[in-house]
Amino acid sequence: MNEPAIRDIWVYLSASPLLGLTITLVAYGLAYRLYLKAHSNPLANPVVTSVALLIAFLLATGTEYDEYFEGGQFVHFLLGPATVALAVPLYQQFSRLRQLWLPVTISLVSGVVIAAGSSIALAWLLGGSREIQMSLAPKSATAPVAMGIAETIGGIPSLTAVLVVATGIVGAVLGTKLFEWMRITDDSVKGIAMGVASHGIGTARAFQVSSQMGAFSGLAMALSAFATALIVPWLVDLIGI
Repeated sequence: MNEPAIRDIWVYLSASPLLGLTITLVAYGLAYRLYLKAHSNPLANPVVTSVALLIAFLLATGTEYDEYFEGGQFVHFLLGPATVALAVPLYQQFSRLRQLWLPVTISLVSGVVIAAGSSIALAWLLGGSREIQMSLAPKSATAPVAMGIAETIGGIPSLTAVLVVATGIVGAVLGTKLFEWMRITDDSVKGIAMGVASHGIGTARAFQVSSQMGAFSGLAMALSAFATALIVPWLVDLIGI
């Protein structure tokens, strides 16, 4: 096939919204195969690898993000149904959840306060501006909630979105190793910690470990988003930033 023909095919494909969808699925498929080849090593997390592949593709082809997202939004739409589907494992673990309501509540509140407070303190110690501090504060909540909180308290929503993804990736990659190092074996405890600290990306990793860990992570993710929306603005006022 000659070069003009290849160029014509690329022009046709790049003009179609299906390009973003296809590239997203191919990137994740390749990343997941690599993850399996690595014997499910968390350092080969498919989210990290697929993001790197997509960035490399967009840079190599000069494709604007808005053009890519015309097709990628089909996958983005599935976030809603996927979140609702978390109700299934939650229902299956309901009796266990009911027994642990008090430690779950304490873990959620303390986790949100520590996550926000430590982020603000670290940014302040490193000389970060108020905007940076406020952008970091809600980083452990799921992205839509975190961005809304950041806008309310004077942060930069777009920066918060990046920090949320980075937080989730770090939690998914290092979380299970940290549990092993600390000799934590209870899947409900691990799930709560993962959900509070690293939201949806961590929850996806939790489901790869066990359905119980995933169920508790999904619960913690949802409740911590609600708790973060209530606690972080109050914490900011309390500190007086």
